[in-house]
Amino acid sequence: FPGFDDLYCKFSFVYGQDWVPTAGLEEGISQITSKSSVSPTTLVWNFPIDITFKSTNPFGWPQIVLSVYGPDFFGHDVVRGYGAVHVPFVPGRHKRTIAMFVPESTSRLQQLTSWFTGRRPEFTDPKVVAQGEGREVTRVRSQGFVTISFNVMTKDLHKLGYDVGSAEGPQGLHSF
Repeated sequence: FPGFDDLYCKFSFVYGQDWVPTAGLEEGISQITSKSSVSPTTLVWNFPIDITFKSTNPFGWPQIVLSVYGPDFFGHDVVRGYGAVHVPFVPGRHKRTIAMFVPESTSRLQQLTSWFTGRRPEFTDPKVVAQGEGREVTRVRSQGFVTISFNVMTKDLHKLGYDVGSAEGPQGLHSF
């Protein structure tokens, strides 16, 4: 997030109707982080997210949606980026880099008004980021990247007829 500091991150999960969270938090918020003098281009949150899902159907595989917020020139909390990525389905440790984006006003007058009022364009429900419907006419611009590390464990997928291999093996979902 070039040019921004003192940011915090909200997360939530989006999943299909056959999926049920059995443990952990479906949404949460991190601490505020600042850039360090050692690495002035990197912000580190280091907050663990622990959640367990169960399902008998891979349709609607869970996605994590991130919303990053920080202060503007007047001290108002404004959105600095949205992004989403599917949780990896292969057991093991995985890193994913999520391209973040922010919605933009469609006219100069709206841009000026939002800058003065501190009310920048944002989604009423950040989960819309993980869905395709209704986003085709949204004007956005790129706003940085977030790298997230996953530690994935699966249980009994083979009993349901799915072979996800291992972290070193094939990276595909195969049905028998």
